[in-house]
Amino acid sequence: MSVSSARSTSDSDDEFFLDMLVHLPRPRLFRGRINPLEEFDDLDFKCRFRLSKESFGVLMHLIVEYVKHGTKRNVALSPEVQVLITLRYYATGTFQAVIGDHIRVNKSTVCRTIKRVSTAIALLCPQFINMPQSAHERSIVSTGFYKIRNFPRVIGAIDCTHIRIQSPNSDIGERFGNRKGYFSFNVQIICNSNMEIMNIVSRWPGSVHDSTIFDNSLVRAKFENHEYGDNVFLIGGGGYPCRNYLMTPLLNTRAQAEENYQVNRPLVYVRNVVERVFGVWKRRFPVLAVGIRTKLSTSMKTIVATAVLYNILLQQRDEMPHNEEPIRPEFLHELNANPIRQTGNLVRSQLINLVFS
Repeated sequence: MSVSSARSTSDSDDEFFLDMLVHLPRPRLFRGRINPLEEFDDLDFKCRFRLSKESFGVLMHLIVEYVKHGTKRNVALSPEVQVLITLRYYATGTFQAVIGDHIRVNKSTVCRTIKRVSTAIALLCPQFINMPQSAHERSIVSTGFYKIRNFPRVIGAIDCTHIRIQSPNSDIGERFGNRKGYFSFNVQIICNSNMEIMNIVSRWPGSVHDSTIFDNSLVRAKFENHEYGDNVFLIGGGGYPCRNYLMTPLLNTRAQAEENYQVNRPLVYVRNVVERVFGVWKRRFPVLAVGIRTKLSTSMKTIVATAVLYNILLQQRDEMPHNEEPIRPEFLHELNANPIRQTGNLVRSQLINLVFS
């Protein structure tokens, strides 16, 4: 073999090994992690994670079996750190790399953790989000609404709100564009007079109208099957059709009883409960207001998980910190132009003549 040929072979080998070194994966770096439970006092902890240490303990008791790893290989995250990462994401809505820098873990670990913990919390939905089933439960809910503005037989206030998400960047992306000019899920909520969420539907794109979401919901089928009784109804906005189990505002008033129903605002006062729920919910978990930056499936789980957490914290009487600016979500709703059912008009008229005349 000639000298030039040997040199050529040597140079080729050097380039091959250099190319291999360049394309090798980066070595994993395990950084020392902080423990926010020990680092922050009660007030600082609550400001950063949106709940008290006591409520955090209650949450851990509920989901620890779902989130703990079966091994400690590769310095696996403890259940407490996983939940704190997810709560920090809910509390800020910031980029996952920033969350990782705060807890000192990798961005990809944050992504997997948020999905894992959100799924675990969302699985608690049947335990903490329920419509009143028995006659006694419905009586308690309707009494609570009656105390607001003497409006009888109401077992829930219903409305929709848009939860901002990042562009899906796919063929279905435009379905999530709403009339306000951004991408979102249109989320339907039913609440009681104590501002507890009793029902949530979070799977519909932002372009879908409120009435379409309700028409395709399980709660509508239950009302039409008389599973909640014949003498109770929901209170909704102008975006819903008037039905014998769903009372909505009048477009025009012609009699004094209708004035009492509409102008003196008992309907508005009752409906105001669900709008207050949206405000408190989004303020407690700002990720819902600033936007969710995850896959659509994880985003839906995040919405349900924050609703479950909202009810848990309400039951724990865990109030918000008082030293921060409130988030002001929008509550603009367009009127529904679709025809409304005659039976709904009849029931509403009977209610107005019986109660507000």
